[in-house]
This record gives sequence, C-alpha cells and structure tokens, in this order.
Amino acid sequence: MRIELARPRGFCAGVERAIAIVEQALQRFGAPIYVRHEVVHNRYVVDQLHSKGAVFIQEISEVPTGGRLIFSAHGVSTAVEREAEERGLKVFDATCPLVTKVHLQITRNARERREVVLIGHAGHPEVEGTMGRYPENRQDKIHLVDSVRTVGKLHIDNPDTLSYATQTTLSMDDAAEIIDALRARFPLLQGPKSDDICYATQNRQNAIKELSSRCEVVLVVGSANSSNSNRLREIAESSGTTSYLIDRADEIQSEWFDHVDCVGVSAGASAPEVLVEGVIERLKQLGAEWGGESNMEDEDVFFPLPAELR
Repeated sequence: MRIELARPRGFCAGVERAIAIVEQALQRFGAPIYVRHEVVHNRYVVDQLHSKGAVFIQEISEVPTGGRLIFSAHGVSTAVEREAEERGLKVFDATCPLVTKVHLQITRNARERREVVLIGHAGHPEVEGTMGRYPENRQDKIHLVDSVRTVGKLHIDNPDTLSYATQTTLSMDDAAEIIDALRARFPLLQGPKSDDICYATQNRQNAIKELSSRCEVVLVVGSANSSNSNRLREIAESSGTTSYLIDRADEIQSEWFDHVDCVGVSAGASAPEVLVEGVIERLKQLGAEWGGESNMEDEDVFFPLPAELR
C-alpha cells in the first residue's frame, strides 16, 4: 500500500494568524489570556494553548472585569463585541479576515434595508457571529438555510431586494446547489462579487477531489467540530472513496486498509502538520510506503497580526 499526500492541506493563513495572536498575547502579557470559544476547531491546538495559559470560555461574563480576551477565528456578533466593551475588556480580535469580509457584507445589506439569506450550518460559531451582524431588532430579516429543501420554506417580504451570503467553510458544490435553488425562486437575488467560501477551503476541496480519484481510502486529519474538515471527508466519500475523519494517528484501525493499494491523507485548515506526520508514521508501521505528494500550487497568503501584538 502506498501513501499519497494532498497539497495544500492543514493550516490556512487565518488559522495561523489566530494561533499567533493567542501565543503573542500570552508572551507579552502572561497568563491568563481568555479566549471566547475554541480559537480554531482542533483539539490538539486548543490543548497546546491551554497548557501555555489560555483559558477557553463560552460567555463573556466568565472574564474578570478588565481582563484580556481574544475572539476566535470564527468571529462574533455585534452584541458580543458590545458586551466585551461594556465590561472594560481588552480585546484582541482573531476573526479571520475572510469572515470579517462576510460580516461587512451583512452590515452593508442591513443598512440598505435588504433581507439576507445566509447559507450555512445552524449552531456553528461562524454562523452565529455572522447572523448577529444583522441588527438585533430586525433579526426576522436574515434567514439561515442549509439545504435546497429549506430554500422552499423561505418567507421573504420583498424578493426584489434579496441578497445572500455564505459561511466560509462550506462545500463549494453544496453551496452552488443552494445558490442555484435560490436564484430559481428569487430571480433578482444579489450576492457577493466574489465567492464567500475562502481560498483555503476551495484549495483543500480541489486537492482532495484529485486525491480521491487515485486512492481507495482517504484519511482527513481534523476534529469532529471542524466544518471544513467534515466537508473534506464528505467530498472524498461522495467521490466513491472510503473516507475517515480522525483527530490523531491512534484512531487509525488496520482493518480499514484490507485489500487497499493506495491511502490518501489530507488535513483540515485547523489541523497542524505534526498530526499529519503522526498519521504517516502510523501508516508506515502498518506496512505502507511513501508514494508522493500531489503537485498543486502552494499558498502564499499572509494575514498580519493586530498592530498592538506586532
């Protein structure tokens, strides 16, 4: 059995920036540094930062008055920002700039009195933050859809001025299908000038499609609560390739590879390379041999840290 590795894979620029913000804040100010929700959706990363003094909280009220707080890469609502300000917290915003772009889009649509359809998954922190960018007294004018089926249930007051936005970590194919259904029902639907789905999500999805065409089994390194990692596994599965989402190498089961000639390995945008290396080492212990890396274009995107942490 040979091992083939997807490229690109693993950390994106937004994740690298978010982790660096937590590490720089700890280095400069010392522990504790409070982080609202997991800064990125990866258990290994969260555990590492926790060991250095990061305290992960769910509610702003858990942060002592005047404490230092970091917003996760997924972004937050306007109400959360306001609560942090009212409590006198020193905030470092680790929101991915591509999520911030969607936030600005929602704010602009609200200002223009447009209803908005957000394509995304209920309960995901990014979706909660994005929905919360629409004014609180007009929340009935922003609508969440997660499938073509839910498009048919929408009740829109003025379809002539309807706009849409998307969660940044969706499957491109799933999002396109929902957008087509929206356009079929609302012909005057307006959307962003460029795709909301982030460059890293698109690149990793393209890479895993290509990898799945050559491998009978694909392993995606990522945590269960990582949206983009789940999408990678689903895309490989939809290609007819058996696929598993794993956090660590010790979750690998040898029986997955009976009569398998090629196993592909990729990683979600919040999974560090050290976990990929562990998976490759485990596969070699099971008798697999290195087969190479897909030859796709490298990423050179960089997002700078906030000025106060540079």
